[in-house]
Amino acid sequence: MGGVTDLTAFSALLAPEGQALLDALRDYDPAQELAVASRLRRDHPAELVSAALGQARLRQRAVAKFGAEDAHRMYFTPHGVEQSTRASVGTHRAERMRALGVRAVADLCSGIGGDAVALARAGISVLAVDRDPVTAEAARANAAALGLADLIEVRCADVTEIDTGSYDAVFVDPARRGGRGRIFDPEAYSPPLSWAVEAARKAPHAALKIAPGVPHEAVPEEAEAEWISDGGDVKEAVLWFGTEPGARRATLLPGGASLTGRGLPDPAVRPVGRYLYEPDGAVIRAHLVAEVAEQLGGGLIDETIAYVTADELRPTPYASAYEITDELPFNLKKLKALLREREVGTLTVKKRGSAVEPEEIRRRVKPKGPNSATVLLTRVAGAPTMLIGGPAAG
Repeated sequence: MGGVTDLTAFSALLAPEGQALLDALRDYDPAQELAVASRLRRDHPAELVSAALGQARLRQRAVAKFGAEDAHRMYFTPHGVEQSTRASVGTHRAERMRALGVRAVADLCSGIGGDAVALARAGISVLAVDRDPVTAEAARANAAALGLADLIEVRCADVTEIDTGSYDAVFVDPARRGGRGRIFDPEAYSPPLSWAVEAARKAPHAALKIAPGVPHEAVPEEAEAEWISDGGDVKEAVLWFGTEPGARRATLLPGGASLTGRGLPDPAVRPVGRYLYEPDGAVIRAHLVAEVAEQLGGGLIDETIAYVTADELRPTPYASAYEITDELPFNLKKLKALLREREVGTLTVKKRGSAVEPEEIRRRVKPKGPNSATVLLTRVAGAPTMLIGGPAAG
């Protein structure tokens, strides 16, 4: 845990001296860590100072997921920060559980307790299970620090040995990282996805958190699959049991817009119109581009590219709209001349279906001037193409 690798060291952080050190390090500057460490070691044991500094670093990293108020009261492990659900996503999931009438959840592979906290704040009682002693102790400390100890019971155990029969729902968040980084094979998760699915089938309701790149054919027939983005970034996929079997859903946070698939055929390919729409990543992962194209009265610019084009501007939460002024075959000299003529100095480069990197484009065309533009590098009917325009107004 940034230096805390055993229960003794963790317990020292929870003692009064450790708490005082953590309070003193709340706003410390990591660039000054050597000086801060030297000063603190004059009055505190070196091991405790090291553990407190490590925890302070983890808390600063966790602010992006949990917000400053919670992050600076919580306790983390390096894996806990890496694998924790962003608070907004955990809250969305907990609200869905509450809407299903769930009152008690077995949170298996609970980590440092981020999801348990979200569930408890939704008024749901939680059994949080993790097999790592330090991680389980961190979850217990987090429940206490956030005033949720009455709703969260933490148990250090192997999740495969837990009887979930008395719970309304199970939530499983298998470890998807190993010693060599991210794990892409669902059967290499810990525990494997197949075990999690069997655990889900035994409960009235269940939610299994999986990587958003999961193949659709790996989704069990009786499960609903939901892809969730936050601020435009796809964060996770969730397999829901006891909801809508076979449904495919894209949910966009923070607004909460949710689109459910209707099994539409792929949209037709058509010429580029006045507007180009870039669907949210969750829409693309959920294979719901056809549903968005239907809403927009549009079609695809290429059968393999998830850009929708249309002749009129329609508001939608599911895609970003660009007004297209120029359509050119891929040619950097022509692009540079056009941008110079229009005095474009602020250039946004986006790509889909192109091997060229945006930074390479900026370096080659050297934008200069008071105006701005967006260049979309893509394929149109199979041909490498540059679409020039900007975000659509309205």
